[in-house]
Amino acid sequence: MIASLDTLIQVRRIWKPIVFLLCLVPATLVVTDGFEITGRLGANPIEEIQDRFGIWALRFIMITLAITPLRRITQWNWLGRFRRMLGLFTFFYALMHFLTWFILDSEMLISAILEDLTERPFIMIGFAALVLLTALAVTSTDKMRRRLGRRWQRLHYAAYVIAFLGVSHYWWQVKKDVTEPLNYAAILAVLLGARLFWRWTRKRKTAKDFSAPKQS
Repeated sequence: MIASLDTLIQVRRIWKPIVFLLCLVPATLVVTDGFEITGRLGANPIEEIQDRFGIWALRFIMITLAITPLRRITQWNWLGRFRRMLGLFTFFYALMHFLTWFILDSEMLISAILEDLTERPFIMIGFAALVLLTALAVTSTDKMRRRLGRRWQRLHYAAYVIAFLGVSHYWWQVKKDVTEPLNYAAILAVLLGARLFWRWTRKRKTAKDFSAPKQS
């Protein structure tokens, strides 16, 4: 019990701040590369910024979804303490990806936005993922969790839908070389497969226990 308490204190006071700062590194590099301090953004800086934020949003949703399987395999229950933070960083990078397109690329012009939506309909898939992410971010607080009760868990299963939409958005965008989107699709398939397997195993065990004859 004491060891477990010490671990939780370490997670809250030491590891959470470290992970928080590490999660900010990609965004920081966008800024420093923009000022050519740590690198350059390339010939098309707006597209580079947009792509970086989008890729990191996809990476963070995968990392967030990996928390539960890792916790079950390793029995390190303290890993669950990072899930909310990682989920919120997923929302942050997805929002920055959207705002880069909306403000810098489309310049908030209705004509440019409509043209993009007509020529690149995969944007709507990304926007749907952002809407769901916003719902998860808004309901991520302890107060909202208590208020929603069981509905909170059902709502947060939407993380898998978000990941699917994110992979589809990316896959449709690249068109030709789908190697990288395929890698994310494979990761998502493994994560979803693991969850479905554990759920099937739990239901099977429950059914077996229920049907077993009771000893008098």
